[in-house]
Amino acid sequence: MLGAPRPAHRLATEIAATIDTVAEDPLSGFCGAVVACTSTAVTLEDRQGRRRVFPLTPGAFLVDGAPATLVRPPSAPAAPQRSASGSRAVAGLRARTARATRIWVEGIHDAALVERVWGHDLRVEGIVVEPIDGLDNLPSAVAEFRPGAGRRLGVLVDHLVPGSKESRIADGVLATYGHSVLITGHPYIDVWQAVRPAAVGIAAWPTVPRGVDWKTGVCAELGVPDTRTMWNRVNGAVGSYRDLDTPLITAMERLIDFVTEPNSSD
Repeated sequence: MLGAPRPAHRLATEIAATIDTVAEDPLSGFCGAVVACTSTAVTLEDRQGRRRVFPLTPGAFLVDGAPATLVRPPSAPAAPQRSASGSRAVAGLRARTARATRIWVEGIHDAALVERVWGHDLRVEGIVVEPIDGLDNLPSAVAEFRPGAGRRLGVLVDHLVPGSKESRIADGVLATYGHSVLITGHPYIDVWQAVRPAAVGIAAWPTVPRGVDWKTGVCAELGVPDTRTMWNRVNGAVGSYRDLDTPLITAMERLIDFVTEPNSSD
């Protein structure tokens, strides 16, 4: 007589060993949820919190009672790298040839902070940032620059508040060159103040009496020996836009947008 028919062999199904997938090792009887998986092994954790590591042998597991081959799940796509300004970083960047357009800032500290946060973006766009050594030089510098089609100019100004000397200078320039020049800024006396106090390790920026040089007064209030030492502390505290206050961030984003508009290119 013929013997009883042998049960059909069930093929193991490939299943990605994603976190919380429940699998059983039939040889040991250990059953648990996936908590980790490498290219060669999977770690299961049972209901009592006990963990065991098993090799990813084909057909070695049961999932929902059926033979399964656990495989390492595909890696998630890498998140895009971000620049210090929060924009998408361009890998292997080679700086674009500089445009005729410019962004001007008042001094070297402003230029250094702009470079720390927006340097990548500016090189992508081919925009040069230049200090002009104080806003009093702005009217003559703009006249010499001769802004116009293909030569837009953005200017970042400290202490740009209604009624200030800075706002009067800005209004005078805009009255003549308004379509080709954007002047914007922040309300702080100095760009140092646009760095978040927590980033610098202080509770708040000190209030400096009228008539006292602001940077010198800040150093005196904080017990810092000189402005160079304090500047190194401020500059070193800035790693990204998160270390800056919103008015400076908004002003710089507006300036970059202005000088890179398609009708402003060379």
